[in-house]
Amino acid sequence: MTEALMIQPMMNHKVVQLAYVVNDVRASAERWMKTFGVGPFYVLERPDVGNPLYRGRPQKVQFSAGLAQAGDIHIELIEQHCDSPSCYRDLIPKGREGFHHIAVIVEDYAKEVARYEAAGFPVASSGEFGPLKFCYVDTSPVMAGMVEVLEDLPFIRNYFARIRAAAENWDGTRPIRDANELAG
Repeated sequence: MTEALMIQPMMNHKVVQLAYVVNDVRASAERWMKTFGVGPFYVLERPDVGNPLYRGRPQKVQFSAGLAQAGDIHIELIEQHCDSPSCYRDLIPKGREGFHHIAVIVEDYAKEVARYEAAGFPVASSGEFGPLKFCYVDTSPVMAGMVEVLEDLPFIRNYFARIRAAAENWDGTRPIRDANELAG
């Protein structure tokens, strides 16, 4: 057993999200809707990430994301628009699609990030969305993907709740929506 696996994990993490890197966020959202009946998808076009870091250095990445709810799991589709190095390209080369990360919401963000780092899993990317701190921890050597650690704030809980409510009440209309509708 490797040293990384011997570090005591935080127990009972609830996975709240599955995320995929895709070539075209809108086309992929259409496939999810047609295949699984998941929707509506809220598209966040080229968001401005505060204090973006990639492998510890300042690095901006242009991307868009499609967000939807499938039962208890939030689905995120990520399309990278630029050729900048990124945590997305670390796992999924340009032109390919695939699973990228799970996400968890944690009460003590700093403690959880430190726990992963002590286990030998570096932070691949980090930043802020409004008041929310987030990072992608590179667990890919043992988990075939990364873990996105989200700070437990009302901001993210409310954001996910609005997406869930839209999915629960969705009648098939307006399958792709502007994520700015979720503000509030």
